Amino acid sequence: MSGDFREIGRRVSNWGRWGKDDLLGTLNHIEPAHVAAAARLARTGRIFDLGIEVAKDGIQTGTGSRANPTHLMSLTEVDFKHREDRMFVADDYIFMPLQSVTQWDGLGHVGYDGQLYNGHSSDTVSTRSGSLALSVHQLASKGVAGRGVLLDLARLANVDRLEGGYSIGPDMLERAEAEQGVKVGAGDILIFRTGWLRHFTVDRDVAAFWKGEPGLNLDCAEWLHERQVAAVASDNWGIEAADPAAGFGHLPVHCVLIRDMGMTLGEIFSLDALADDCASDGVWEFFLAAPPLKVVGGVGTPLTPLAIK
Repeated sequence: MSGDFREIGRRVSNWGRWGKDDLLGTLNHIEPAHVAAAARLARTGRIFDLGIEVAKDGIQTGTGSRANPTHLMSLTEVDFKHREDRMFVADDYIFMPLQSVTQWDGLGHVGYDGQLYNGHSSDTVSTRSGSLALSVHQLASKGVAGRGVLLDLARLANVDRLEGGYSIGPDMLERAEAEQGVKVGAGDILIFRTGWLRHFTVDRDVAAFWKGEPGLNLDCAEWLHERQVAAVASDNWGIEAADPAAGFGHLPVHCVLIRDMGMTLGEIFSLDALADDCASDGVWEFFLAAPPLKVVGGVGTPLTPLAIK
């Protein structure tokens, strides 16, 4: 790993900013006044589901540590054939990696040099107990809701989707702001659209989706820090630019945003319908409700984020 990300990490570090016991990171930027103001953005009642389906033929390839969900029935009508009244109950359960669909990366998800956000030891994450110090259930208790801002970078570039490895810097984010007439501010949840998820939603080409991705470069870390952004989400699998030839081994933006800044990252968000609506009415801000599941010890969580306009 290059030492460059460590230097940037030191400059944008939020360790101790909200106290030595803080477990929420940049979600602290979302204050009650921000949520109240964001709720007033729901003017028409139109709701946009930003999640992909939880399904056995989903977006995962089955390699590495993640696979598509397995859904099984524990009770069906067959189990009640003996009843004279013919009443029956259906029950089911699901087995899945918590980060196999639309997801939040929790603060226990990534660390380096033996430490996680706010100085917690990497030893606090174990196969037996999960993440003891930085668990997604703590984020759920805070709630993830507020002003969402969509920056449509694929539309800005006039392409169906940005290319794999395409590096997005602060200049492109600011050009999108100017083009769309919107500004990302303190306590906001930034959502940027690259079009990359269309490999799955349109082409049904899972392999292409996982072969690199367009995304943020390291310069964006300082931009996000200065803007006091609460969280970032996108329609790619890992937020940051990844060269198709490089594989998954080098994720410096994850290291800085999660470990140093304490920023929750949203991945595999489905943004096309929302983007089309925003382009149609010229309104690129909305109330975003995206609560994590209360998984004690979890380092990530599936969710169904809702953008309400």
